[in-house]
Amino acid sequence: QVELVESGGGSVESGGSLRLSCEVSGTTLTHYCLMWVRLRPGANPEGVAGIDTTGRKTYRDSLKGGVTISQDNDNTVHLEMNNLKPEDTALYYCAFGSRLLYFRDGYWRCDDEYHGRGTDVTVSS
Repeated sequence: QVELVESGGGSVESGGSLRLSCEVSGTTLTHYCLMWVRLRPGANPEGVAGIDTTGRKTYRDSLKGGVTISQDNDNTVHLEMNNLKPEDTALYYCAFGSRLLYFRDGYWRCDDEYHGRGTDVTVSS
């Protein structure tokens, strides 16, 4: 059973930064992907940034330049977010897919087979 535990959320002022972490356990797969997803109030889930075990990375177009995804050797994935805005307020969670990122309908995708409970990010103006 794959488990994902997110941390690093909090409350910041507009223009601030946060570094989210997602610790992945319970997998022996050598090929998989992880996607940071956010759930803003009243909106559908949005992919923020993804990474797979080949090192391929993908970012939501509207967030490019403001977020950076990285992965440590110990199966921890980080999401660095800079210049945060109030509209970035959301629950951020990471999703695990048992295959590499794949391209379909114009986007790089990662299947959400498992996901964590998320970490809340609140950005005040």
